[in-house]
Amino acid sequence: MVSQEKFERSLRLLSAAEFKQVFSKARKSIDENFTVLFAENHLTHPRLGMAIAKKQVKLAVVRNRVKRVIRESFRRHQVVLPALDIVVLARRGIADKEKSELHRSLRMHWRRIGRQCEK
Repeated sequence: MVSQEKFERSLRLLSAAEFKQVFSKARKSIDENFTVLFAENHLTHPRLGMAIAKKQVKLAVVRNRVKRVIRESFRRHQVVLPALDIVVLARRGIADKEKSELHRSLRMHWRRIGRQCEK
């Protein structure tokens, strides 16, 4: 099992091919802050990829803050997530949201994904 303390390389989607596979097979979870795409992988743990577009979040400082929030939330919830490849996309207006609202939104997505995969 992968350590919960770090966001290790094995927990990341790294190549364009890995992202493309998620986009092609994706199921979705959507709210006003994020679109979360997910597809089963053949590993024993979930992996995370992020696509935070400049078009959605103009300033690099804000994009990096959003990415930190996503990584932290994923790190905390990875033990309850099934073996999935997950890509998180930011939606318009996310730059104005508080960190706590982003965490709450992601928590809801992780729960929704878990329920959908139980079926």
